[in-house]
Amino acid sequence: MARLLVVHHSPTRSTRALLDAALEGARHPDIEGVEVQVVPALEATADDVLAADGYLLGTPANFGYMSGALKHFFDSTFLQIGGALDDSGGAGDGSGGGGTAKRPYGLWVHGRYDVTGAVRAVTGIVQALDWKQSADILEVVGDVDEAALESATELGGTLAALLA
Repeated sequence: MARLLVVHHSPTRSTRALLDAALEGARHPDIEGVEVQVVPALEATADDVLAADGYLLGTPANFGYMSGALKHFFDSTFLQIGGALDDSGGAGDGSGGGGTAKRPYGLWVHGRYDVTGAVRAVTGIVQALDWKQSADILEVVGDVDEAALESATELGGTLAALLA
């Protein structure tokens, strides 16, 4: 059975609503053969990542960046899951040849005013992992409305369906 790993930091009602909607889509009854594993970012391990076939990431945008929890997730797993560093110690070009290359991922980010920095940070790290962006990034600014929840449901469903 394929496994979709959902790594998230959802400390607010808004981010929790987006998580719940994404999980509703990922667990849609028409999608068979996919196990959805949900792990808070501070608890996710390299073993979780290596055991998964695809990834769904969720974070608030805090001070123009991804949450510290999601950053901790990347910091604590990056090299073990196939990330590459260049000679400067920065994220490499994704050619590290690790065990998670080309696996699909999706991302949702919620912010009060701007999510640009958070999206840029996550996509930069994921590029170095050589994961494949497999759905449009869901960027939600301001209140989480029905359209945002529908988009989150679609995002979760899309990632799960790709693994089915």
